[in-house]
Amino acid sequence: MHLDLTDRVVVVTGAARGIGATIAARFHAEGCRVVALDLAFDEPAAADAPAAGDGSAAGDGSAAGWEVAAGAALPFDRVRCNVADPDSVRAAVDEVVARHGTIDVLVNNAGINVEGVVADLQWDDWRRCMDVNLGGTFLMSQAVAPVMQAAGRGRIINAASFAAIVPSVGSAAYAASKSAVVAFTRVLASELGPWDITVNAYAPGMVPTAMNGFATMPAEAQDRLLDTLSLRRWETADDVADLLVFVASDAAGYVTGTLLDVSGGKLATQIPARAHGR
Repeated sequence: MHLDLTDRVVVVTGAARGIGATIAARFHAEGCRVVALDLAFDEPAAADAPAAGDGSAAGDGSAAGWEVAAGAALPFDRVRCNVADPDSVRAAVDEVVARHGTIDVLVNNAGINVEGVVADLQWDDWRRCMDVNLGGTFLMSQAVAPVMQAAGRGRIINAASFAAIVPSVGSAAYAASKSAVVAFTRVLASELGPWDITVNAYAPGMVPTAMNGFATMPAEAQDRLLDTLSLRRWETADDVADLLVFVASDAAGYVTGTLLDVSGGKLATQIPARAHGR
């Protein structure tokens, strides 16, 4: 199967580094016209930067507005955008449309992680997690939808998390925000269905990042985590990008309103390590 995405206009939020940068680079390699959105682009080049959660931490600062940044670190357009700010989102979307005429694919990758048991969570931290993870997805989708409706087609792909399927202790804010993204995705899929616009969410599992430190844990701790996976290896950002390229393609035109689990079969069975002889 040949997935031809040549010349599609793809917007990826939280794309300055980490998984977002990998997603943007993959779409660029597929021949797409990619616009990377993030709060700032003064981070290390994508190849050198540590990944951050299930999306670069974009949209959680105080800056608003957009600016097109030049440079060789990322081989595509870069627009500064605070995804949690309505004015910043609108300005960024208007700039993309002014430059490229339309938006074919939106990947709502931007996200942050807030940890802490409920008894200790501060309201400001809870609200910030919701504003970025859920609010950013809402604002970007709301701004891009009319562009796609005018074209009579489009793809919106939202970053959820395995935490939306099985949350962890201490992840109330993060898991709640990602679960809400899944519900939002389902509603939006039906609302935009008449225009042949598909809306899906994806749930990465365990991608080692600077934030979670999976790859630098003691061997025994790594083994305990890897033992929860049917495919007993750490997930890579490329595993996520592979799925998104398919979902953005014409081959996935009848897939909408669903959560796609790209976690390597995490907890598909109670003790998947048994199949690996552990």
